[in-house]
Amino acid sequence: MGTITIIAAIANNNALGKDNDLIWHLPADLKRFKKVTSGHHILMGRNTFESIGKPLPNRTTVIITRNKTYKAPGCIVVDSIEKAIDVAKDDEHIFIIGGAQIYTQTIASNLVDQLDITKVHHAFDADVFFPIIDTDVWKEIAREDFVADEKNNYDYSFIRYKKA
Repeated sequence: MGTITIIAAIANNNALGKDNDLIWHLPADLKRFKKVTSGHHILMGRNTFESIGKPLPNRTTVIITRNKTYKAPGCIVVDSIEKAIDVAKDDEHIFIIGGAQIYTQTIASNLVDQLDITKVHHAFDADVFFPIIDTDVWKEIAREDFVADEKNNYDYSFIRYKKA
């Protein structure tokens, strides 16, 4: 089994999104997400998939849903995070890309090896949130900080955590 990484963009107040959509537009994060996840399995809940609307190119999309009749052309559909991980077990790097319930479940179940977080240095009104990162469990091992520019409206950081 390869490395299992949660990849997420979260705000200062741990906001992830609102009304099943992203709250901010950060092209640098989208570019990095594409680069990091290309060629790998991306695991996500049904709501996250539906917010994206289609399988992402150059990735194997695995959707987790309790709906036994759910179909998504070009995707693998399973009914548990454990089955999703099993489907991707031969991938050297598996990415969990959302949403909040899947993040919470995989962290609580101790299924994740690292966190790849884009921290957006702003607080947003949201209806879904990333779980609190417990610094007794997760240690920051890499960080790149950036300031807002003409394409990216907020200061942000790419932060990688590994289990302590």
